[in-house]
Amino acid sequence: MSQAPGSIEKEPSLEAALPSEGEDATANMIDWDGPDDAANPINWPSRKRWAHIITVAILGLIPNMATTMVAPGIGDVVADFNVSSSAISSLAVTIFLLGLALGPIFLSSMGEVFGRLPVYHAANIVFIAFTVGNALSKNIAQFMVFRFLSGCAGGMPLAMGGGTIADITFPSKRGFATALFSLGPLAGPVLGPVIGGFLAASNGWRWTFWLLAILGGAVEAATLIVMRETSPKILLERKASRLCISTGNARLRSKLAHKLTSQQVLAQALVRPTMLLIRSPVVLALSLYAALVFGVMYLLFTTFDGVFRGQYGFAASISGLVYLGLGIALVLGVVIFGNLNPRIQAARMKADGVDTPKPEYRLLLMIWLSPCVALGLFIYGWTAYYKVYWIIPIIGTFFIGLGAYFVLVSSTLWCYSTYKTRADRHQMPTQLYLIELFGSKGAASALSANNVLRYMGGTFLPLVGPSLYRALDYGWGNTLLGFLALLFALPPVLFYKYGERLRANEAAVL
Repeated sequence: MSQAPGSIEKEPSLEAALPSEGEDATANMIDWDGPDDAANPINWPSRKRWAHIITVAILGLIPNMATTMVAPGIGDVVADFNVSSSAISSLAVTIFLLGLALGPIFLSSMGEVFGRLPVYHAANIVFIAFTVGNALSKNIAQFMVFRFLSGCAGGMPLAMGGGTIADITFPSKRGFATALFSLGPLAGPVLGPVIGGFLAASNGWRWTFWLLAILGGAVEAATLIVMRETSPKILLERKASRLCISTGNARLRSKLAHKLTSQQVLAQALVRPTMLLIRSPVVLALSLYAALVFGVMYLLFTTFDGVFRGQYGFAASISGLVYLGLGIALVLGVVIFGNLNPRIQAARMKADGVDTPKPEYRLLLMIWLSPCVALGLFIYGWTAYYKVYWIIPIIGTFFIGLGAYFVLVSSTLWCYSTYKTRADRHQMPTQLYLIELFGSKGAASALSANNVLRYMGGTFLPLVGPSLYRALDYGWGNTLLGFLALLFALPPVLFYKYGERLRANEAAVL
């Protein structure tokens, strides 16, 4: 049986070849019944495939809303629990990100063992349970533990959603589905505080978690009704098992079968990103830059209450609206990136006389627009310090969000492009865009390292905010962060100039 072109996304790191027994071994390999096999998720009816895409996109949106929905009401949370530490107040918001960083590392391998669908269900139910735990918390310790554990579970749709989309769409038609799924990480942290501000003011902070639990329950019901298993590996293994029983041939095996245990898969997921961070200065530098910028954004979130409610007298119900500056910047970033990125790559390819884009081309928009982070920090810090009209600090947050978008997106795509290229040299099957990197173990590991450091930055950098602003106030405190952001903007310039040489020297990393 021949494999449908583009229909199966193999992971070389997870799919060890079965012992060859000549033609007999090939005859016992089970594959799809041709490229038009209706059992292959990529050949499902369009309506069914889009139902899965929309459901997965909503599954990814809700945890991202949860990252910041409690932020406008965090003052009420710490007051109810008699907490006076500003560091604990910040950590109560950001500890969810620590769960997003660590949970998928330990749990996403279960999707390879049990299939995507059971993991979706289990993760969503656990997310709902611990979100309810947040709503019922009696003290700050319970609140923090439940928030961390809900983050661990909430990260699962974000880790597996790209795989589901890759299972059911052809690469050439994957753009809009990817854009829809990407709305969660972009819109969630902005939409969450807007809703949370009104909800905390009218019904109390606990209702932000009740709403998240209700939304999670509604999506879980939709998942039960709509979604089916999409993993080609799991579906072909089930097909092989059925044929073993019906034919009596116990030697039948799925073409995607592998011998790695879940413990071995977990070990790979932990070891390879760590090795990349240790042995690749480029991955380490870009990941630290992403961590700094992501951490600055969440540090910024922790100052909004003191600045806009404390200094400008915003009511709790409208305090969430100040996040819209960042939201507008992210939307504009998507538009700019979508329009300029292909043009820049085409122009550079023409100028360099090459047929395929170099990974360094991904850094150009970062180099040009990342200084907006520092500019925004200068504007936000000094206008908040001098209590200039409230719209001006929000304009500062707009520039921070715009620059942050290109740092986070460009560093991610650079990791993908770089290690996709290296994987191609090792003849590993890859696709063209971010969610298609499941065929490239190097790219997946680089992105895993990038994501872990990013979420770590978002978790812990805001903890220095209270002492930073006590010592330097908003003006010099944000100026210090701005100069730090400018310092980290220099390595991408060097990587653009010398990146090809650095990549050649890192060949041993993978």
